[in-house]
Amino acid sequence: MKFLGLGWGAAVIAVALVAAGFLALNSMNDGSVPDGFARGNGRIEAVEINVAARDGGRIETVHVREGEFVEPGQQLAQLDTRQLQAALAQADAELSRATIAAENARLLVRQREAEEQAAAATLQQREATYDAAQRQYERIR
Repeated sequence: MKFLGLGWGAAVIAVALVAAGFLALNSMNDGSVPDGFARGNGRIEAVEINVAARDGGRIETVHVREGEFVEPGQQLAQLDTRQLQAALAQADAELSRATIAAENARLLVRQREAEEQAAAATLQQREATYDAAQRQYERIR
């Protein structure tokens, strides 16, 4: 009887040589691994982290590539700020307009107060004229 074209004795010797080689290889290995390599048993799970900006907008520049390691606080991308700058300029213009309107209102209040004082002085003058006319009328009568 033959096993894979060999006699049983040759097959047993081949299996014994393979087993001896395996055992010799394992006995030479002390379990250490070269630097930069790891050895272990288990499973690896990837963690996906979603990144989002506080404000929406178009991205102008991306500073990192996909899969690249980053540090905490590192700038990943830069948003296109043209719309934000336009909104800021508009807000500055509205602030200036509101400041001017407030100053105009203060000036108008001062003008009305001056007109009120002038009217009060005119009223006193007219009352004095009326009193004088009343006294003259009484004398003539």
